[in-house]
Amino acid sequence: MGSAEYQPLLLGLDSHSRIPDLSSVAIEEFLEHRPVALRWWPRLVAWESRLLWLLSGSSIITSIFNYMLSFVTLMFTGHLGALELAGASIASVGIQGLAYGIMLGMASAVQTVCGQAYGAKKYASMGIICQRAIVLHVGAAFLLTFLYWYSGAALEAIGQSESIAKQGQIFARGLIPQLYAFAIACPMQRFLQAQNIVNPLAYMSVGVFLLHVLLTWIVVYVLDYGLIGAALTLSLSWWLLVITNGLYIILSPSCKETWTGLSIKAFRGIWPYFKLTVASAIMLCLEIWYFQGLVLISGLLPDPTISLDSISICMNYLNWDMQFMLGLAAAASVRVSNELGAGHPSVAKFSVWVVNATSILISIVFSSIILIFKVGLSKLFTSDTEVIEAVSEITPLLAISVFLNGIQPILSGVAIGSGWQAVVAYINLATYYIIGLPIGCVLGFKTSLGAAGIWWGMIVGVLLQTAALIILTARTNWTAEVEKAATRLKSSANVETLDLVADV
Repeated sequence: MGSAEYQPLLLGLDSHSRIPDLSSVAIEEFLEHRPVALRWWPRLVAWESRLLWLLSGSSIITSIFNYMLSFVTLMFTGHLGALELAGASIASVGIQGLAYGIMLGMASAVQTVCGQAYGAKKYASMGIICQRAIVLHVGAAFLLTFLYWYSGAALEAIGQSESIAKQGQIFARGLIPQLYAFAIACPMQRFLQAQNIVNPLAYMSVGVFLLHVLLTWIVVYVLDYGLIGAALTLSLSWWLLVITNGLYIILSPSCKETWTGLSIKAFRGIWPYFKLTVASAIMLCLEIWYFQGLVLISGLLPDPTISLDSISICMNYLNWDMQFMLGLAAAASVRVSNELGAGHPSVAKFSVWVVNATSILISIVFSSIILIFKVGLSKLFTSDTEVIEAVSEITPLLAISVFLNGIQPILSGVAIGSGWQAVVAYINLATYYIIGLPIGCVLGFKTSLGAAGIWWGMIVGVLLQTAALIILTARTNWTAEVEKAATRLKSSANVETLDLVADV
């Protein structure tokens, strides 16, 4: 391309015009065919950052405030006593965490298929897909109900003490209504996100969260209903989310083409869709269960109550940070997949570097906050001095994990946008379960490190997985990825939704 053809873009960059007004096509041409001068980089980064935050802002809010429902509940139970906090924590991790991994993994298929149907303008199919997903999610919830009800025996079977398992069972039984609410809310939220309806979800999540804080305070402190009251309040709040999400879908003009009412068609083609949900869940479950398993293992240490409380508190803050990064990861996935589909490899690669740089800067800030306020953060959960001291000892490791968290989820989002799920699943299996978990067990039980040793094992696993994803991303031929994306689009063109589901 000659300099004359670049002149409009060069003039736009060299003047005071706004980069966000430029198109991906223009940026692709500029990045692909001409060295980028230093003075143009800030405007290019501003252009990409604007697109990322438009996509991720409301998704981050929704993710964080949905997670904060459980976070606040554990904060209140922590002030009931160390044993109650240990029971609620082990139930949240060992029982609710298991269901969370399954449901969230299954729900990712909704976003995939609904997103494809929306792009293909098969709007009426989206409502059917959402209903089909709800049927499968409720079926999974029914099977998981038995685990919730007999959670005390299950927790004892994996080595938890009788006193902790008893408190965990009380909390888990109070979460059974929440299990069914979660089974319905997950598909509905993905159904809306696939249509780029993100702001209403954020408003509803914030509203329910504020009400949840008030209700939990009343139930735990004013009415003194204890652990079971806290669990039932959490269940109620999730049902409020279901009701508000459902009313929006049914009544909003934004969904009039995608939601045409209940249909018997939702029960057709369940098997192909079921196979898709299983495939989508494997990668996510391997990651979620790894972190949850470390908390379970901490309950087997010589002083289980203190160890479990300290790791659970730190894990809650790590999970909070994860919810934030998952919003950025979703934006990275969308940006990469969109640009690859549009045939813009250079913009896709540029987007990867911008979102990673952004997340690393945010993680540095979060890590600093944790190190500065480590005692105050633990006091939000407990007033037990032994637990506070144990949390303070693990806090530097938590800060390291938060920093790594600024890279790993983003690269996973890039991998999803590029279609590398199977490869990442193998990476997760090797780095987490074959390497990280055994190291954590050895350091936790065979040395004096205790809970800190288990956390070191987690850091090793995440560090290796991050390194593998960095190598995978750095070695990527983005032009070849564009060709692969074009092949996928061509093969899925003019295919009915059900066939599309079977082929994903």
